[in-house]
Amino acid sequence: MKVLVPVKRVIDYNVKVRVKADGSGVDLANVKMSMNPFDEIAVEQAIRLKEAGKADEVIAVSIGIEKSQETLRTALAMGADRAILVVAADDVHTDIEPLAVAKILKAVIDEEQPGLVLCGKQAIDNDMNATGQMLAALTGWSQATFASEVDIDGDSATVTREVDGGLQTIKVSMPTIITVDLRLNEPRYASLPNIMKAKKKPLDTKTAADYGVDVAPRLAIVSTAEPEARAAGIKVGSVDELVEKLKEAGAV
Repeated sequence: MKVLVPVKRVIDYNVKVRVKADGSGVDLANVKMSMNPFDEIAVEQAIRLKEAGKADEVIAVSIGIEKSQETLRTALAMGADRAILVVAADDVHTDIEPLAVAKILKAVIDEEQPGLVLCGKQAIDNDMNATGQMLAALTGWSQATFASEVDIDGDSATVTREVDGGLQTIKVSMPTIITVDLRLNEPRYASLPNIMKAKKKPLDTKTAADYGVDVAPRLAIVSTAEPEARAAGIKVGSVDELVEKLKEAGAV
């Protein structure tokens, strides 16, 4: 069974995001970029399935600018077998929308015929949380979202999902699309020997036009702003003073 893992290049989660002075978007100039953390968890899960003998090949796919090959090399260094880069933008500030990404992934699926697609539940840059669900609709496959546990058994998968009320366990038929949550696993660090090996692993480069997908944006960002600064706290000397302050603030 092939496992397909879409990965996205995003601002590193340790970096403080800066908004452009004109409010047109986020400043990406000279900013450290890395693999979306949820996608990293998906790559780790795919590799574990291969190590357990439940998958034969792990294929990483990234859709975006040419520099996304750095993200794919990270996936290869972690243990993916090969990678596909679909160049769909020239500018780092151009974010390919979920529907276009899903359409490209559908074309890749038709070409590669995987038995499972593992992807992050969302990207930390736009928080869309839509690509996996759209891909399931386009393929007609079953889907399981927000997975914190995954068990593949023959022609079905048992997935524990994180929902508002706690945990929900479902069983879906294969092939399926699973979006993963934070508590599924702890991604491994790529060792130096594996980083060197990753440079020799196959990485195919294609374009959105090769798959006949129009990636023209259908959404327009009206404005981007930083959240309001948190107000400074105050110290109180007694419970009575605390209650009085809460009354003044309208909290009680």
